[in-house]
Amino acid sequence: MTSLDKSGTYKLGSRTVKRLGYGAMQLAGPGVFGPPKDRGAALAVLREAVASGVNHIDTSDFYGPYITNQIIREALHPYGDGLTIVTKVSALRGKDGSWIPAFSREELTRAVHDNLRNLGLDVLEVVNLRAMFDIHHPAEGSLEAPLTVLADLQQQGLIRHIGLSNVTSSQIADGRELCEIACVQNYYNLAHRHDDALIHELAQQGIPYVPFFPLGGFTPLQSSTLSDVARRLGATPMQVALAWLLQRAPNILLIPGTSSVAHLRENLAAAELTLSQQILSELDGIAAGGTAST
Repeated sequence: MTSLDKSGTYKLGSRTVKRLGYGAMQLAGPGVFGPPKDRGAALAVLREAVASGVNHIDTSDFYGPYITNQIIREALHPYGDGLTIVTKVSALRGKDGSWIPAFSREELTRAVHDNLRNLGLDVLEVVNLRAMFDIHHPAEGSLEAPLTVLADLQQQGLIRHIGLSNVTSSQIADGRELCEIACVQNYYNLAHRHDDALIHELAQQGIPYVPFFPLGGFTPLQSSTLSDVARRLGATPMQVALAWLLQRAPNILLIPGTSSVAHLRENLAAAELTLSQQILSELDGIAAGGTAST
């Protein structure tokens, strides 16, 4: 058993993936826009991830845009049979790097074909529809029209499974009336725990929950409690934060991102950490006590 195997596995669509995966967002330039400073380093990170046993990579054609998917194709194509690549649709990038909602049938259809072309695939394993009623947070609004488009593309054989991102509980329930929902991807971490109840509900339904910004995002988690626990365990704060997520619920799949091979190895080593009940209780206090920031 490799160290990554200790993270366990969970069903994602029709695949079984290791619970510690990789998010490719940071392979693009600053602000997830434009090319990376070092394309060779980006290629090396992807190859190291797969060589280390990662079999779940999260990406989107609006990272860059296009650049991240093109780097994935250059680094890893032809893909191994066990590799699951999950992508997202529903946004475009402005010339200034802004995020523009793209929910129309034409825009979603083009996005799926762009992902297929840039990744070098005939079918996309999982496509997440990201709700854009509020760019930063879940907000109510009907997803019936865009989900219907993705379901049509699924019927055409271009998509195997459909997921949701940046969504509310009611949007998930409504979405399940239209199509099977393979996964939910929302903002969640040790300090930002608004989806605690939702994670439990999804676990009961066998649906994986994929937290984005598991380490705080562009502003990493800062907590004296987290730092103290990490020192006692001989680990880094980010390793502890990832280990906490792995122990939080069996249906959580992690996709921490990085553009550094050293940082990638550090993240993957979190699978080796086992947190005692006492430590878990201390860490739970971070969100309850407000002693952390993201």
